[in-house]
Amino acid sequence: MANPILNKDDIRLIKGDCLEKMKSIPDESIDLTVTSPPYDNLRTYNGNNDLWGEHVWREVISDLYRITKQGGVVVWIVGDATIKGSETGTSFKQALYAMECGFRLHDTMIWNKGSFANPSSNRFHQVFEYMFIFSKGKPKTFNEILDRKNKYLGVRGASGRDRFGNRRTGISEVKREFGNRFNIWDISVGGNISYSGGCNHPAVFPLNLANDHIISWSNDGDTVLDCFMGSGTTGVACVKTNRKFIGIEIDETYFDASKVRIDKASIDKLS
Repeated sequence: MANPILNKDDIRLIKGDCLEKMKSIPDESIDLTVTSPPYDNLRTYNGNNDLWGEHVWREVISDLYRITKQGGVVVWIVGDATIKGSETGTSFKQALYAMECGFRLHDTMIWNKGSFANPSSNRFHQVFEYMFIFSKGKPKTFNEILDRKNKYLGVRGASGRDRFGNRRTGISEVKREFGNRFNIWDISVGGNISYSGGCNHPAVFPLNLANDHIISWSNDGDTVLDCFMGSGTTGVACVKTNRKFIGIEIDETYFDASKVRIDKASIDKLS
């Protein structure tokens, strides 16, 4: 691994440009990536916006395919800016390009933040972001999150229609009190942001958002990457869930804040 700043207890934090630093990661060595790249120019990242563009995300996605294990997953959390009255559609371009690189678009999930930053006068308020689940082949790991209480238990008549439009007949049985979570996740923006470390990152996502993806798509001891580490939330979640972590961050201020957060999470776990 190239110039790790911190390398203890299977946590490696690397300061620098991910386009350069990812090149040192061996082929098919990452089980899971959980990351959130810059969203067009929706946030100001200490003046680093000029470093971002299509030339960057294309190379990142291509290299993610190279380093992801067969059966591995990339969770790509992203949104779009609205420019001159139209959403950019950059998120869709990224998803389609990931498929061109060889990824499957395993799932298109929605993160419902439950609040909006900018009220809209001529459209409905924007409260969600996409969570694209790219997989390299069939996902080798999927751990259900069973926290949705089933409305119906026991035996009941079959419902719905088949692909020909005919009503289904017969009976069905629901045996579990709690079923698998839907692919729309309701998680508030400020929910469970811990180990702040004085971090002033403009787009810290909730710890439980990263946590729930990590426990869904990986197992204990797996290696998780965040190539846009930002405030280090993915790293904190990896510490809490017994995963190895590689984090890359170009901005020195955010990198230092991430190190503080992840160090504190590690100390708390050992205490």
